[in-house]
Amino acid sequence: MSPPPIEERDDFRQRRFESIWKEDMDDIFKDVAPYYDRANHVASLGMWSWFSHNFMGMIETRPGLRVLDVCAGTNAVGIALLQREPSLEVHAIDRSRSMQEVGRQRAEALGFHIDSTIGDVHVLPFPDNHFDIVTLQWASRHLRVHDLFREIRRVLKPGGSFHHCDMLRPGNQVVERLYYGYLRASLPVTGLLYRSGPAALNAAKYFIDAIEAFYTTDELTTVLNRAGYREVRAKSLLAGMVGLHRACKPYPDGRCAGTV
Repeated sequence: MSPPPIEERDDFRQRRFESIWKEDMDDIFKDVAPYYDRANHVASLGMWSWFSHNFMGMIETRPGLRVLDVCAGTNAVGIALLQREPSLEVHAIDRSRSMQEVGRQRAEALGFHIDSTIGDVHVLPFPDNHFDIVTLQWASRHLRVHDLFREIRRVLKPGGSFHHCDMLRPGNQVVERLYYGYLRASLPVTGLLYRSGPAALNAAKYFIDAIEAFYTTDELTTVLNRAGYREVRAKSLLAGMVGLHRACKPYPDGRCAGTV
């Protein structure tokens, strides 16, 4: 099934998945939080670290910058950035208290502090022009992308950069069919391996449906441009199964060179 045009896609996704987003996601992530990172390594056939390496390679840092990790989960991005540059001021926001508790423990075990906020990422509780860098990884297919990207742009400083990574809908139909076939086989096996509860096991079909209704790498580039970002750079991995984006919030004169 081909999803509707880009400008109608989020409304279509919300109508289709709103009950899951509102009623089930907290239970799903409470279930998977203790083994989330390990399970992703298994389900990706060991490529999870490669995905992360590619994503982190697109993020440029300098001492003392202020960073926001949206849908921070277990704080993988914040920890990786602090390992590279310990002077960063890192903030995390996520709706899942369980995931953030695991993330807090991981950060503290390494001697890092990450300021955590629990809440709806569609309405970020931060001032305008506040962050030098904003990151979002492995979560946007569960969100209203157009609203979120505009909200992230609001809290970015002019010249600041936004970095995105997620499982996307491949542009090639053959690759798409192979992708969904693998997910149909691997998700239940991974769930049984880690003794997932009913919430996570019952979500396997939703995770595939969410990708099928999502955006390709090129479509997401268009969404970012329409949201007012500039110098949008994209990178596809595994024939578009995973997409990475880097974008800048321009100064009023349209320039992007600046903070980062």
